[in-house]
Amino acid sequence: MGQGREAELAGITLGPRQAGPIYRQIHERIRAAILAGQLPPGTRLPSWNSLASQLGVARGTVKAAYDWLAGEGYVVGRGPAGTVVNPDLRIAPDGPDRHEAQAASSGAPSAGPEASPPDMLWDAPLRPFQPGLPALDAFPRKLWCRLVARHAAQLGLAEMGYPDPAGHPVLRAAIASYLGVARGIACSPAQVFVTAGFAGALDLITRALLRPGDRAWLEDPGFPRTRQALVLAGAEIVPVPVDREGLNVDAGLARAEEARFAVVTPSCQAPLGMMLSLPRRLALLHWAARTGAWIVEDDYYGEFRFAGPPLPALKALDAGGRVIYVGTFSKVLLPALRLGYAVVPAPEIKRFTQAASCLAPAQALPVQKAVAEFLSEGHLGRHIRRMRGLYAQRRRALVEALQEACGARARVDDRDMGMHLLLRLPPGCDDVALARRAAEAGLGPVPLSIWSAGAECGAGLMLSFTNIPAETAGEQARRLAALLSVHLP
Repeated sequence: MGQGREAELAGITLGPRQAGPIYRQIHERIRAAILAGQLPPGTRLPSWNSLASQLGVARGTVKAAYDWLAGEGYVVGRGPAGTVVNPDLRIAPDGPDRHEAQAASSGAPSAGPEASPPDMLWDAPLRPFQPGLPALDAFPRKLWCRLVARHAAQLGLAEMGYPDPAGHPVLRAAIASYLGVARGIACSPAQVFVTAGFAGALDLITRALLRPGDRAWLEDPGFPRTRQALVLAGAEIVPVPVDREGLNVDAGLARAEEARFAVVTPSCQAPLGMMLSLPRRLALLHWAARTGAWIVEDDYYGEFRFAGPPLPALKALDAGGRVIYVGTFSKVLLPALRLGYAVVPAPEIKRFTQAASCLAPAQALPVQKAVAEFLSEGHLGRHIRRMRGLYAQRRRALVEALQEACGARARVDDRDMGMHLLLRLPPGCDDVALARRAAEAGLGPVPLSIWSAGAECGAGLMLSFTNIPAETAGEQARRLAALLSVHLP
C-alpha cells in the first residue's frame, strides 16, 4: 500500500464486549497492523465516520481509539487531510512477530530516583521539595498494617526457613498479573524476580548478564546512581544525549553501536520528564535485536501521567526478548519497603535464577505476601488512581505558587507526568551550591546538574510536589523564592 492512500480496514473484526471495550479492540487491531507492516508509515486511515459505519459502532468509539493511537505516537492528525500512520516510524523487519500481529488484526487471541548530594541523601524528617518520595501522608497506613499483621500471624512452620531468593511465588504471580493489565506486559510469574528495590534489580541484572568491560549506553542527563552502579559492576559508560524525543538512538549508534547494554527511562525520562517517542522506541528495539544488546527499562514513574492514560511500557513492544523491565514499589507505595522487581526474557530465567541464589533475598515473607494481597485485591490500582488525582492537584498548586513567587528569577519547566517539577535557573548559576543553601534552610531540592555526565542540561532545581499539600504550596514557594532572591544575581 503506497503512502498517502487510504487504508483498507475491512479485515477488522471485533469480539464481544467481554473481550474488552470496543475502542480498545479497534486500537489493538490497528496498532498490530502498523507493527506488522500492513499499514506503512504515511498511510491514511479512514475517517471516524467511515470506519464507524463499516464496523457498526459509534463515531465517538472510533475517535477514542484514534486518540489513543495518536497519544502513543502511532498516528498523527493532519486536519482536513485526516489521520495518517506516523511518517517517522521505522518498523524493523525483525520487529514484532507477524503471526501474533495478524492474529490480533483478525480478532484471534494471542499467546500469551532521584539522586542527591551525599550530605542530603537520607534526611529526616521529610523536607519540602525533597524528590523521590510518594505522598507519605496519603499512604493507606491502616490497611497496610492490617495486611502485614495478618500475614505475620499466619506464618507457618514451612515458611520460617530461608525464602526463595527469586521472591515468593504468590507475589511473583500478582506482579505478573498486574503488569499485564497496567503496563501491557505479557509475562509469566517465572519471569518475575523480586528484588530489593531498583538497586537490587540492577545488581541482579549486572551479575547475570554484564561482562567486565561491556559498554553501556546511559541517558545523559541520567540517574547518577545508575551510572555509579554500572561502573562498580565493571561497565564502560557511554553517555548518550537526550532531546525532546528522549534518548537519541542515532547518537548512541554513532558513539558505540557495539554496546551491550542500554539503560533507559522511556515512560518519563529521568530527570527531564519527556517520553521516549515511538520512532525512537522502535529504533532502540531494532538495534538491540540486530546486535544482541540488552535494554534495561527503568519504569520508575510509569504510572503517573496526568493527561490521558499511562502509555504501555517499552517491554510491551519487545518481540525479540531484549528488554529487561524494572519496576519498583518505592514510588507507588513506600521507599521503606525496599521492594522492586525485574521481568526477564523467558530464555534467561535459568541464568537469573542462578544469580539470584547468590544474592540477598528481598523483603521478609510477611511483607511480600502483604504486597501480593495489596495487588491482587485491587488496592494498588485504587491507590494509584487516588494518587494521580492528588498529585495533579498538588502539582498545579505548586506550579502556580512558584510562578507567582519567583517571577522572572526562574522558570518552571512543567510536564504532565512524574513526581517532580524542574525550576530552571539563569545560565551560570551554581545549582549545587544553591541546593546546599536550601538544605541549610530546611528545604530539600536536588540540583539538576549532578545528573549530567557531560551533556549541557543547564542549571536547575528538582522540586517534588507530592508531599506539599495545595494549601501550603504558596508558603513553601515563598520560602524558596526568598532564597533565590538572596543568592541569584
